[in-house]
Amino acid sequence: MDMIIDFPSGSRVDAHFGQYTVKTDQPPSTSAPTPFDVFLSSIGTCAGIYVLRFCRQRGLPTEDLRIVQHITRDPQTGLVSRISLDIHLPVGFPEKYRQAVIQSAQLCAVKKLLEHPPVFDIVTSLN
Repeated sequence: MDMIIDFPSGSRVDAHFGQYTVKTDQPPSTSAPTPFDVFLSSIGTCAGIYVLRFCRQRGLPTEDLRIVQHITRDPQTGLVSRISLDIHLPVGFPEKYRQAVIQSAQLCAVKKLLEHPPVFDIVTSLN
């Protein structure tokens, strides 16, 4: 998949692919999340897709189902050192599916990419 990245104004940087546009911005004044925040949110939302699908396929309750994503940063470098996903299950969620719902979240493609990062090629071209 190809994406077109453009620079609409100020510190804005947008990504266009298919029919979608992901808008990002940088502080101090932002009109959209930062690219890194979008990246971090993709981890929890990706896991959420798998968790939601798992529950729906089994007719399990999804009302009040949510994931709380905790980001821990290394105090010396400021880099993310741990990402924890806490899957909050609805009352009455069957005990026998608790481990399986964790396993479904671990199928997230974003998580897998982080575990096996790609090679980055950065080049320049003239228009």
